[in-house]
Amino acid sequence: MLNAKRLYQELGIKLKELLSSGRYPVGSRLPPERDIAEQFGVSRAVVREALIMLELENLIDVRKGSGVYVINTVSDEKSALKTTDDDIGPFELLQARQLLESNIAAFAATQLIKSDIADMMNALELERQALESGRTDYDDDELFHMLIARATQNSVLESMVHDLWVRRQNSPMWQKLHTHIVDQSYRRKWLEDHRKILLALQHRDPEGAKHAMWQHLENVKLTLLELSNSDDLGFDGYLFDSVPVTKL
Repeated sequence: MLNAKRLYQELGIKLKELLSSGRYPVGSRLPPERDIAEQFGVSRAVVREALIMLELENLIDVRKGSGVYVINTVSDEKSALKTTDDDIGPFELLQARQLLESNIAAFAATQLIKSDIADMMNALELERQALESGRTDYDDDELFHMLIARATQNSVLESMVHDLWVRRQNSPMWQKLHTHIVDQSYRRKWLEDHRKILLALQHRDPEGAKHAMWQHLENVKLTLLELSNSDDLGFDGYLFDSVPVTKL
């Protein structure tokens, strides 16, 4: 088992060592993600993040439905490091959001006022209109989540949520993940998730709001992992262990 502050970086280094050893020459294909996960004792999410790291370094080419192919050697001048030590893996970031925002939603359900509900309803309408028009930005998605944090009337919590969104927007790894996702129809499911969160908030139901937010971000993680899956075999759902909201 790998023990490091950033598991995906440690795994990325191990995979680069395999490339340097000549075990996987240029043009060869890496083992399926599930095999890498089992070999190194990590989750599929960590494997996916490590592959994104190598892809940003121009060492591999991820071909959806076909696999991961080596395109450069580690010593090749074409390989240019484009990641930074503080770049959080996209699934690690989502897990942090899941833990934080589910509890924020629960607290917001006890603090929000009528105008907060009106603002959230307007944000969902803006999100619906954006999807209908074909926009691919996440501005209205972010707005909805920020309004929930704002409804807590706690500026520290609001700032924490904002900082996580900023890290997401500035993350080369997050951006690279989304280059593999062409079909945007999944975002309609997220809009429905938002409606369920809002309904719980309207009912001033802390447990319901907590569960709805937890499940929404769980759905986001699972959807992004599935849509960016590179293996040619069927997606098996072996991702990473999530703690059910009922056990929090």
